[in-house]
Amino acid sequence: MTDPIPFSAHAGLPRARSRAWITALCFVIIVFDGYDLVVYGATVPSLLAYEPWQLSAGQAGAIGSYALVGMLLGALASGWFAPRIGARRIVLGSLVSFSVVMGLTALAPNPEVFGLLRFLGGLGLGGVVPTVIALTVEYSPPARRQFNNALMYSGYSVGGMCSALAALALLPEQSFRVMYALGMLPLVTVVPLVWRFLPESVGFLRATGRHAEAQALADRYGLALPGAVESRPADMRALLNGPRRIPLALLVVASFCGLLLVYGVNTWLPNIMRQLGYSLGSSLSFLLVLNLGAIVGALLAARAADRFGSKPVTVAAFLLAVIAILALGAGLPLAAAMTAVAVAGFGTVGTQILVNGYVATYFDAHERTTALGLSLGLGRLGAIFGPVLGGWIAASALGAEWNFYAFATVAALGCLAVGLVTRTHGHRPVPTPAADPRAQHAL
Repeated sequence: MTDPIPFSAHAGLPRARSRAWITALCFVIIVFDGYDLVVYGATVPSLLAYEPWQLSAGQAGAIGSYALVGMLLGALASGWFAPRIGARRIVLGSLVSFSVVMGLTALAPNPEVFGLLRFLGGLGLGGVVPTVIALTVEYSPPARRQFNNALMYSGYSVGGMCSALAALALLPEQSFRVMYALGMLPLVTVVPLVWRFLPESVGFLRATGRHAEAQALADRYGLALPGAVESRPADMRALLNGPRRIPLALLVVASFCGLLLVYGVNTWLPNIMRQLGYSLGSSLSFLLVLNLGAIVGALLAARAADRFGSKPVTVAAFLLAVIAILALGAGLPLAAAMTAVAVAGFGTVGTQILVNGYVATYFDAHERTTALGLSLGLGRLGAIFGPVLGGWIAASALGAEWNFYAFATVAALGCLAVGLVTRTHGHRPVPTPAADPRAQHAL
């Protein structure tokens, strides 16, 4: 029995509006994904101050890594399941699971249960990210794939900003638990929309022999179908043993570095800024500026990537991260520090958006979700290590500036990895549908 093709009620919509709806829906999904992850960094000061649990900085760093271990396994699982069950089931299952677990996290009676629930929530979070990236790229015109991906994935930073704003509004008077309870909202807001409107991957339908459904979706959204039909979606073994295994390995390293920066900086920035003498409100404001810088910078850089190519723009973004992070360790005045944090937001979260877009556009449609699952899954090792690294430095006798030295070194390694990626993989060009020559420039 096959899934019904969604959007039947919107079959008459112009293709540009239909594609925009898919990007918007994936954006909302990522908003909640970003909230659920950044909320831990926003609540770390409150957790450390919660007397019944008596958490140390090292324990807080370890708990911060538990969700990321879950995300590693969830991303790898999505790469394995995607060729077998399709994108829609993965997105729906992931949304339901991490929303329910967030609600349970708000009720955690002790740090051990809290950490376990953060791990379980990470399984769902890890599954949704590579899947929505792959769907966004697949349903975007070739000339706007990087921009649409950045626009969609800026939802992560919007979610981070929502988390910071909620913390500023609620934490002075409320328990940290209310921050996690808000993570249940997708159950009543996003899940019904995804069930009704999110289409299946056309590449998955073709590769599994559902050609009529694939053609119907392609006609509806103005997608160009290549002449050759793959016998099945590429699995992990084929990618790891195939001719593009070296570029894939380099992109995994880049994802490792990008995710280490994203989660290390988002988890520890409020606490680092408090160590440097700022109040709780000011340190949370830095988190807000970090994510705002990520949104603006990523959108501008994605435009440049669509025009000039992903590689040079991603290399430049990593270099900006090195400069901005080192500047934060130099004791800048408040206004200059805010500017450096905004640039660092682009260089961390924004750069990882570019890396994800690079992977999604580097590999063909039948490989895309699996390649993203591998790069984001194995790259999660960096996400796991980032909070632990920040916790180790916080618990040591080293000064707060050593956080910046460590993160800048990681950004330089990511820059080198992207710089070594070649384009000798023999992509086939994707033709523009003859019936809709404007589709290249539609949203």
